[in-house]
Amino acid sequence: MGADVTLLAQQTQRVVDKLDVPWWVWAATLGGLALLLLLDLVIVDRKPHEVTTGEAAKWVAFYVACAILFGIGVWIFGDSHFAIQYFTGYITEYSLSIDNLFIFMVIMSSFAVPSIHQHRVLLIGILLALVMRGIFIAVGAALIAQFVWIFFIFGAFLIWTAISMVRKKDEDEEYGENAVVRWVRKVFPVTDEYHGHKSIVKIDGKKFLTPMFVVIVAIGSADLLFAVDSIPAIFGITQDPFLVFAANAFALMGLRQLYFLLGGLVDKLIYLSVGLAVILGFIGIKLIIHAFHEYHLVPEWLEITNWMSLSFIVVVLAITTWASLAKAKKNGSESESAPEQAEKA
Repeated sequence: MGADVTLLAQQTQRVVDKLDVPWWVWAATLGGLALLLLLDLVIVDRKPHEVTTGEAAKWVAFYVACAILFGIGVWIFGDSHFAIQYFTGYITEYSLSIDNLFIFMVIMSSFAVPSIHQHRVLLIGILLALVMRGIFIAVGAALIAQFVWIFFIFGAFLIWTAISMVRKKDEDEEYGENAVVRWVRKVFPVTDEYHGHKSIVKIDGKKFLTPMFVVIVAIGSADLLFAVDSIPAIFGITQDPFLVFAANAFALMGLRQLYFLLGGLVDKLIYLSVGLAVILGFIGIKLIIHAFHEYHLVPEWLEITNWMSLSFIVVVLAITTWASLAKAKKNGSESESAPEQAEKA
């Protein structure tokens, strides 16, 4: 009898850990995201232009406000438990996206993308990322539903990724064309110059790809690699597919404007990779503990709650940002004082 009660409690807990989301809520969410993208496409991309800092700041604030309102809706119509999971996942995905911005900047610089077309490149790349991450989320959710041991793999992968990030933090990152980009260049003829925002042009009756098409492929394939880290990370926070997708979608939606807002500030966040490594390692440990719980190999009190996860992530990001900006300010002061000292000498 006692065993039956325990089993029933465990099954009930698994049900509680996922939102009961009807199909029309999924449809409304997808429709709302599509409307936001259409609004951005009509207002911002209607006429190619260089995005100013003020314009980017307004759009970033708008998308963050939309993400917060969505979380409040989850709190009201769902439960505070799920709302905390969503906000923790959103903050984690947004933080990982900031680190990805550096790679985007390197790609843009490597391909010499004109500033007036950079927003369109990011928009198309992120649309591709939304589709690819949706597929990743569906596959991940199916694996988790069938195999509990997948948590061990996700957890070990995140810990390995965290260690790799710390080891590579001092290395200079340069863009090297991946296999997909090299294949595109090998199979299709590509022009040497940009032709506005066109991806395909016809020259002397023959169709050519432009560098615009190649850079979109580079951005899309790079974000696909980023998803390999971010999807296991958010599944370590919540196993609900709806919350996983929503957190990823809102993080990606504001990524384009964040790219123009931060600009050179990303280079000053020198300790960001260390902070993200700590967060990924923490989530990896949480996943492994969760897997041990599923197999009843650890005591019930040994658990990392949602509030603990949210607090830890916010504190790590705050310390990382403060330390990075302080270090950048110190380096700037030293570089300014160096010529004066040399002149005195």
